[in-house]
Amino acid sequence: MAFFKVRDGRFVPDYPAVSWWSPQQVNGVAACALIARQLETHDPGPAFTPARLTVEFLMPVLNEPIALESHIVREGNRVVVADASIVQHGEIRARATLSYLAVSEQPPGEIWAPDEQPPVPMVRLTDPEGNVPQFKTGDSGWSPDFAAAQNADRKHVWQNFPPVVEGEAMSPLQRVAALGDSTNMVCNWGSAGVGYINSDMTVTLARLPEGNEVGLQAQDHVAAAGVAVGTATMYDRSGRIGTTIVTCVANARRQIDMASAAAAAADAGTLAP
Repeated sequence: MAFFKVRDGRFVPDYPAVSWWSPQQVNGVAACALIARQLETHDPGPAFTPARLTVEFLMPVLNEPIALESHIVREGNRVVVADASIVQHGEIRARATLSYLAVSEQPPGEIWAPDEQPPVPMVRLTDPEGNVPQFKTGDSGWSPDFAAAQNADRKHVWQNFPPVVEGEAMSPLQRVAALGDSTNMVCNWGSAGVGYINSDMTVTLARLPEGNEVGLQAQDHVAAAGVAVGTATMYDRSGRIGTTIVTCVANARRQIDMASAAAAAADAGTLAP
């Protein structure tokens, strides 16, 4: 199963793309992955690497066929920038910018970096159609149990996603885009569930992930007057690959009890909030 099927040149959401906030909407994980797929059509080649992806949600992406638009903004020797939009009913519902930077040799000298290596599960997630996410909170071990992770401890998530489009393999960029939206869950998931919706998502990358598994480690959370900022480290089994950040608005009236929502989603076949 994939997030989307292609019908008449448009992308039709399938079960994994349905939002836990509303069945009439597409979740941010699927939307981010889809818009990243569109941006990849402007890939400048092996002399460049994706370095920053920012997705802004201007309004909910509906659980209806999606059209995509994109174009090159800047094409230089060291920087290439592309923009893309998700369009429904003639309106831009989400927009994104992807910056590619030229690859080169590392400069000389030593620079401080954290010694900590984020934890990874012993068991590999190998299903090409996607696995249930694994969670680690505080000092606990890894578990797929949403109920056990509904607490105020620091969170990690480890994920292997289904394909973005039916019949296609998921690319590394699509994978980090999907996981980047999960920063909201990792940083804003507390003892009462998730009460924030992210209005955007940014992933910054030094390199793309290796293999099908990627993880997030919560690094910071700041909140005031119903606005929250969450920051996380993104990594694979070889180590850190970049960072993610989301800015979020409170949605306390529709707070999601993740344990209950996960059980309902499992019955419906959906995988992501």
